[in-house]
Amino acid sequence: MSINDRDLVIAAAEAGATVVRSHYGASLTRFEKVGGDFATTADVEAEQAILAVLYAARPDDVVMGEETGRTGTGGNGRMWLVDPLCGTLNYAVRNMLVSVNVALRTGTQVVVAAAADPFTNEVFWTDGAGSNVRRGGVDVPLVPSADSRLVDVNLDPPFPNERVFRAARLLADKGFVEQFRPRVVSTTLAVAWVAAGRRAAYVTDGHLYDSVHFAAGIALCQAAGCVVTGIDGQSLHTGASGLVVAADEQTHAALLTLVANQRPRKN
Repeated sequence: MSINDRDLVIAAAEAGATVVRSHYGASLTRFEKVGGDFATTADVEAEQAILAVLYAARPDDVVMGEETGRTGTGGNGRMWLVDPLCGTLNYAVRNMLVSVNVALRTGTQVVVAAAADPFTNEVFWTDGAGSNVRRGGVDVPLVPSADSRLVDVNLDPPFPNERVFRAARLLADKGFVEQFRPRVVSTTLAVAWVAAGRRAAYVTDGHLYDSVHFAAGIALCQAAGCVVTGIDGQSLHTGASGLVVAADEQTHAALLTLVANQRPRKN
């Protein structure tokens, strides 16, 4: 029996989450990467579990995985973007703030996506028409809200726009603390939380097109009706890159003003 892409992306994310949950608290082998980054046994095995689910149902698709890179030779324009454990450092020190992200891009659009929280057993998912969270087999629509005033800020490198924007400088802006309360979760689970109304906004620098880390969260927020742009307010993946995703226009405008405060003044 065939499975549709929506159910497949949820199943893949859940498969990865099961592995992540099973390794939690255990002694983990680390695999060093460049720049002090690393993967663990949980990252690798979660990605293997996700790929097994995807290729069992879609053997002709391409998969871009955080740990295994690009696999598959399909020319059908379908690419799965897989981040098996976003928040590896959190996880390695037994912090439960992590996410398992899976998204499908066809052409230039992400059409289905899921971000699973292994420790709450929640799966945030979208089929492009709307965004939902699944708990115990029940789907509930995601409703963005800025009421919390909590803004998650990614402080991790890289910083391609360092000359005109640094997240750390945003936190030091008096105007920021007058309007918002900062949070630093250090996992893209916080992007899904904007769609769910648990964060007012999320801000990061970086080139995010085809990012295995951000594709699922961005798709969730767009389908939920959040305001999603680059750090300069331009359409995503154009202009200065980066990401400002906000629950509403007012919050988004306030953050863009604060970002603009960092740009050099013209004489």
